[in-house]
Amino acid sequence: MILIVCVDNKNGMLFNRRRQSQDRMLRARILEMTAQSRLWMNAYSAKQFDASAPQVTVAEDFLSRAASGEYCFLENTDPSPCLDRLEQVILYRWNRDYPADVRFTLDLSGFRLCQREDFAGSSHEKITEEIYTPCET
Repeated sequence: MILIVCVDNKNGMLFNRRRQSQDRMLRARILEMTAQSRLWMNAYSAKQFDASAPQVTVAEDFLSRAASGEYCFLENTDPSPCLDRLEQVILYRWNRDYPADVRFTLDLSGFRLCQREDFAGSSHEKITEEIYTPCET
């Protein structure tokens, strides 16, 4: 499975049960990237995506249902239980400090950064995409 997560400078994801930020250009980028696969998410995350996008699949237990090569968009779920199934982690960094009470806590020390790219979003002048793959053992 390929995990997609949006974080601030301190790996914050949510504040007071709300996503810190959202960006329509980023959503379009994610939908384009996942067009030939399945994009799993829970109902909370699905609210910000176009319901007619054929790859969007909503289930509260999406992390356990995603198969190899499928994407999971995570905002308010702990990814730890799926660590052994991760093929890739894609982080979108907002490059800002926001208040946060839910953080992305997955230890990426067993992963290597393969690619980094900055792009302009609709709400953020710079969003950084980082792609991590597991280190070979």
